Amino acid sequence: MIEIALGLSLFLWILILLLPWQPWRTKERFDSCEGCEREVLGELTVLIPARNEAASIKHSLTSLLSHSEELKIIVIDDCSDDGTDKVAKEILGDRGKVIGGTNPPHGWSGKLWALEQGLREVKTKYVLLLDADIVVERGIVSSALSFMMKNKIDLFSLMAWLHMKHPVERLFLPAFVYFFKLIYPFSLVNKKGHFVAAAAGGFILTKTTLLRQLGAFSSIRDCIIDDCNLARLVKRNGGTLFLGLTHCVKSIRQYKGLDEIWKMVERTAYTQLGYNPVLLLIVTILMVLAFVVPVLGIVYGSILTLVISFLTLFIMAISYRPVLKYYFLPDWLCFTLPLVAVFYMGMTWSSAAKYYLGQGAAWKGRTYRKTKMRS
Repeated sequence: MIEIALGLSLFLWILILLLPWQPWRTKERFDSCEGCEREVLGELTVLIPARNEAASIKHSLTSLLSHSEELKIIVIDDCSDDGTDKVAKEILGDRGKVIGGTNPPHGWSGKLWALEQGLREVKTKYVLLLDADIVVERGIVSSALSFMMKNKIDLFSLMAWLHMKHPVERLFLPAFVYFFKLIYPFSLVNKKGHFVAAAAGGFILTKTTLLRQLGAFSSIRDCIIDDCNLARLVKRNGGTLFLGLTHCVKSIRQYKGLDEIWKMVERTAYTQLGYNPVLLLIVTILMVLAFVVPVLGIVYGSILTLVISFLTLFIMAISYRPVLKYYFLPDWLCFTLPLVAVFYMGMTWSSAAKYYLGQGAAWKGRTYRKTKMRS
């Protein structure tokens, strides 16, 4: 029985490695941080929804202000109680606007309602949706805008360089990127007409008219996975996407303990599966087959199972190494992937348990008991 399971596991990893779109690679990159920092950005407005982000928004705004005096910045204070609005006003001065947002109406997520309020104030051709914990290198915004215009892209997004200094971050966050890329292969996301659509919500550049024509925020108002749902909406209506990795857009949000990462993943994991118990079971079986069975094969101890297990783990390591290399992390972390995968599966089951217990997704003092991941 174990030999059959190991054979299936090996086949699964060979398949992942040989898929034409190579989801495990990191070839979809955008690191143009130099040479364009003084370009005029008068046709772009940055929208930053911020709820209790006093500690991080000062760094985000300071990085933006170094780009161009023409750049327009709007911060939507989402009912913060930590002085976020005061910090933003102090940093921006007369170079931006801080809007006092209201609590979201019934059926809206807080972030999307904040963006909806901010969009009403936008008068430029382009808009950048930026999270309050994101720091941008000089030149990346104008380079991204130029790339978007030149290649006629409707929605351009970059996955921020995650903070990976604490041991728990170095262990779990590369896997987060790796699993995201397996679920949403960037090369397929960027392929016009292909059904796979995704975006990274920390940095999304798009056209103002497109958002308004699609009623973008109101159309997905109850979605907590707002970035991927926005990308699906754009692509479903004939738009083109670009999603890539970057060293030039950085998240300064820190995860100092496993509990913080657990809560972050738990918040949306079961939503990602569409609250479908059958899909949860299928994913669990695949995860066990891919990550648990090769380890069990080593414990089993026969010559055949040892050979198949080590070969499977070697292929697994090959597929994980590009992500680790991209984040300048040591190769030995390749062999932690089975353990990390088990933890991620636990986070997913915990997310499902909370859903069935009626606890919903909680984020910054708000609970969303019924949310969606649209098809």
